[in-house]
Amino acid sequence: MIACGLDFGTSNSAIGVARDGAAALAPIEAGNTLMPSAVFFDYETKGRVLFGNEAISAYVGQTEGRLMRALKSILGSPLIDEETSLGGRKVPLREVVEIFVRHLKHKAEAFAGREITSVVHGRPVCFVDDDDKADARAQAVLEGIAKRAGFRDVAFVYEPIAAAHQYEQTVQKEELVLIADIGGGTSDFSIVRVGPQHRDRADRGQDVLANAGVRVGGTDFDAALSLAAVMPLLGLGTQLIEKNLPMPNALYHELAIWQTINFAYTYRNERELAELVSLACEPEKVKRLLAVLRQRLGHRLAFAVEDAKIALSAEERVTVPLTFLEAGLAITAPRAAFDRAIDSRMDRLHKTARACIAAAGLKREAIETIFLTGGSSRVPSVRAAIGRAAPSARLAGGSDLLSVALGLTQMARIRA
Repeated sequence: MIACGLDFGTSNSAIGVARDGAAALAPIEAGNTLMPSAVFFDYETKGRVLFGNEAISAYVGQTEGRLMRALKSILGSPLIDEETSLGGRKVPLREVVEIFVRHLKHKAEAFAGREITSVVHGRPVCFVDDDDKADARAQAVLEGIAKRAGFRDVAFVYEPIAAAHQYEQTVQKEELVLIADIGGGTSDFSIVRVGPQHRDRADRGQDVLANAGVRVGGTDFDAALSLAAVMPLLGLGTQLIEKNLPMPNALYHELAIWQTINFAYTYRNERELAELVSLACEPEKVKRLLAVLRQRLGHRLAFAVEDAKIALSAEERVTVPLTFLEAGLAITAPRAAFDRAIDSRMDRLHKTARACIAAAGLKREAIETIFLTGGSSRVPSVRAAIGRAAPSARLAGGSDLLSVALGLTQMARIRA
């Protein structure tokens, strides 16, 4: 039997194939085994759908159409039951997710040279915070999507447990590890006993001591940075002339969150914002916001902010160019300001990591290693917050963006 491991991520996705006793990731875009979780519906060429970097390039190149990103984040939220307008027709958002998952499946089948009907599918520990029924519904929705995409046998595995399988390939002796998978939409933790003698066990139930998760991830950091640094240039925090009222802020929040950007593009929003320009104390800023709506530049703003967030993991301050909105427009974003913007979220990460250790019945000194994975694990304040949960543990890392996919594929190999 050929099986695959599918890491459908908020920001990026990968899929691997297990066959003939080996596991390998499939090339899914221009020879790469990782692609952005993005879909673009091209209105200029009726019916054409683009994926990954090709989707983003079409949007940036101003091809007429609609870009969809951070699709995984709608699972476990009311948005999963919403529809989006695509070329004059209403399409359920879960159908958009299905289109993307089916594309990954076809790429894996092309790599394997045959049909694949079995999948080990990654999932966060918690799709939804503190709501078991909503969490179960989110998994059921994702299972239905996978089956409609063509998978008949679907097994779910917590993403940090998959990452533990990948980390385990590198260890020389048994150890107790806290896996911290900081993804685009969620942060997930597992306490796992790993070691060379455990690698090929089909049942790892006794080795997994605890799991915990929280709906905090990289897209939340993007939103926080956008609202703190970029949206003030578009009028957030300014006043209206009449009665010195503040500028309404709902639209700024909608544009700062990846999965709601497209909902901001309505004629009503454009009309009301055009009226607010003449009522604003700083009309030139509100005009920029109006331009974002009229020119559908919300994702361009989000990409600029995301690039800044990534750069701030290595730099103390970065310049965020916004020349696509206005000639010469840019801001400087210091890391210290970014840290302040995400401080409350760091507290939630720290508490969730501590809760995971406590749920395992361990003292924090018992944790020998903290294995950090996921793109947002590179953020210095994230590493510090999680490190404080087990200060005597060594920090380890691997392939931040592919550990989960590799682990899922290895688990698919063992299961097959």
